[in-house]
Amino acid sequence: MLNFSHQEHIRTYYSETRNIDFQLPTLTENRTADVCIIGAGFLGLSTALELAEKGKKVIVLEGARVGFGASGRNGGQAINGFEEGIDEYIEQMGFEQARKLWDMSLEAIQIIDERVAKYHIQCDWRKGYATLALNERRMDDLIAVEKASRELFGYGEMQLWDQAKLKQHLGSDIYCGALYDAQSGHLHPLNYCLGLAQACLSLGVDIFEHSPALELKSDGKASRVMTPQGSITVKNVVLATNAYIDDKSNKKIRGKLARKILPVESFIIATEPLDQATADSIINNGMSVCDNNILLDYYRLTADNRLLFGSDSSSNADMVQKMRRNMLDVFPQLENVKIDYGWGGPIDMTLNASPHFGRMKSNIYFAQGFSGHGVALTGLAGRIIAEAIDGNDERLRVFEKFKVPSIYGGKWIKKMAVKVGIPYYRFLDKYR
Repeated sequence: MLNFSHQEHIRTYYSETRNIDFQLPTLTENRTADVCIIGAGFLGLSTALELAEKGKKVIVLEGARVGFGASGRNGGQAINGFEEGIDEYIEQMGFEQARKLWDMSLEAIQIIDERVAKYHIQCDWRKGYATLALNERRMDDLIAVEKASRELFGYGEMQLWDQAKLKQHLGSDIYCGALYDAQSGHLHPLNYCLGLAQACLSLGVDIFEHSPALELKSDGKASRVMTPQGSITVKNVVLATNAYIDDKSNKKIRGKLARKILPVESFIIATEPLDQATADSIINNGMSVCDNNILLDYYRLTADNRLLFGSDSSSNADMVQKMRRNMLDVFPQLENVKIDYGWGGPIDMTLNASPHFGRMKSNIYFAQGFSGHGVALTGLAGRIIAEAIDGNDERLRVFEKFKVPSIYGGKWIKKMAVKVGIPYYRFLDKYR
């Protein structure tokens, strides 16, 4: 992996339409605080905000810029639930624990509602999300999800749409039906991330950019975090590096966390602005969308009527053209539409798609492995970690029971796993 310290935001649709633009200082002295958070993405800032609201003195270190990684580049979809299905969690943890997890996933969406309202974050937050099925077998999967969420957990916000109902809202002929969720939604992720940072600053949180954490020393009671030009002495540390846990600047602090994460590339294109008639012919109700492939496509319209279209994928010489072909498979009517932006980056997957939250020591916390659900789940994770630091670790202990397999062999094995895994999953998507 590259060392991402001192880099600026890459060119994306989000970076060029951000509505907050600040430069934060670099740490150049020795400081003290209650908590040091390493990473200024959704997770780090969400944790900082929760702690600041509790009156804690918090310092956030960021090696590059606020929202530099997946938090500022992702598809913007905030989805309830987890990547694994309800049945898997009931089997692994029992019904009562699975119900708690489901309720917490709904809370994750509510956290976005609360923060956007409380801190006046302008991020185009909009409700409505549909999961689409490409064949009848996969439609059966959606039927099972709706039934389980309604009958087991009493969740009544989902609607099953047949092909005719879906066609009323989506201008594509390749799907046989959908599961629509009225509470999940989408937003401008970089503006949301910058809004979280601004909220943190308003509560006295110190955020330092271009300040990578090079070393962490801890005896379980107190910790010292070193950066190139300064240090921070604290009681508690939160590791919020996620897909960048393998970054060279984190070599001495990543411990066993890197073994749990398989960084998988995702790539997004953004079209030129569409006229209203064309935009309505694609999606006319403002929802965000993804299919239920293993390697899925996801897309939505932006506030200025661009189509953002993304896919889980491996890097390739011309990902813009590859993604454009994927888009035209879904919407052939966009053949003459120009692509204005294309960008990619890693997301933090675990081998079994379970989130990985916990403690390395009694005073060193982490959360990672959001597996495509990070827009919402990072807010929940931040709240749960803040609760634990404040003395109530009941909810964190629920997540610590998850079984998350390790990946041994270092970066080379991870690269090979991705190279082998992606063709395999494409095969499964084609024939299942």
